[in-house]
Amino acid sequence: MRVLIAGGSGFLGSELARQAVAAGHETVATFATKPSNIPEVAWQALDLRDQESVEAVVAATAPRVIVNTSSAQAEWAVTAEGPARLAIAAARSGCRFVHVSSDAVFSGAQVTYDETSLPDPVTPYGAAKAAAETAVRFVHPDAVIARTSLIIGDRRSEHVRAVHDLAGGVRSGVLFTDDIRCPVHVADLAAALLELAFDDAHGVHHLGGADAVSRYELGVLVARRDGLDASRLSAGLRADTTLPGALDLRLDSRATQRRLLTTLRGARQFLAAGG
Repeated sequence: MRVLIAGGSGFLGSELARQAVAAGHETVATFATKPSNIPEVAWQALDLRDQESVEAVVAATAPRVIVNTSSAQAEWAVTAEGPARLAIAAARSGCRFVHVSSDAVFSGAQVTYDETSLPDPVTPYGAAKAAAETAVRFVHPDAVIARTSLIIGDRRSEHVRAVHDLAGGVRSGVLFTDDIRCPVHVADLAAALLELAFDDAHGVHHLGGADAVSRYELGVLVARRDGLDASRLSAGLRADTTLPGALDLRLDSRATQRRLLTTLRGARQFLAAGG
C-alpha cells in the first residue's frame, strides 16, 4: 500500500518513513528544502503554502494514506493552512488522512486533557495547530487527528539537543521544574500513527507518553541515558518568567492506548531502557 508522508525529512517524518518501508509499504515522502537519505523512499518537493503544489503531488503519487507530520511553528500558511490543503486533496482523491497535532492546542488550565477536551490555545503556535484541526475535521470528516507531546529520541530531537548543549556548556539556561508534559518516544509515536493510518480510526486521538514529567526531570533522564553530567543542568521555575504557554499540561492517552498494539511508553521507562 502506498503511503505519502508530508514532512518526511523531519524528525518524526523520517522515523515514520523508515517504519513504513520496514512494514512493506511503498513510501513517498515530501520535503520543503532537503530530502533525507532513507533507502527505498521516493522523495517529492512540496510547498504546503500552494494548493496547486499539494494537488499535483497527491495526484502524481496516488497514495492510499497521507500522514501529515509537517509543521513550521507559528507560520500560519504552513502550520494552520497547509494541513487543510492536504486534507482537501486527500478527500478529493478518496484516501485516508492522518494529521499530527500537538498538546499546544490546550492552555493547561485544566491540567489533564483527554480526546473530548476542546482546544483553548494561548500561543500563536497553539492557535495555528488548533485552526488546522478545525479545518481538517471540516473538509475530511473521516480523518484522524493525532495530538502528541514532546517527541524524544536521539539528538535529532530538539529537546535532547538542548540537554546536550546545556550539559556541555554550549548554551546557558535552566530546565523548568514546573513545566510538565507527557513526552513520547519517536519510535512509539511513529508505530502508533501507522496503526491508526491502517485501521478504521477517525476523529481525535491522543498519543502522549505514559509519564507526566517536568522539563528538568526529562533533562536529567536524558543526561543519564547519554552519559552526561546531570549536575550541570540548572533548575528553574517557568512561573518566574514571562514565557507564554501552559505550565502543567498532561495528555490523557488511555482511550487511544486501549485500541493500540503499540505501547506508548513513559519517559522514565524508555530513557531508563536506553531508548
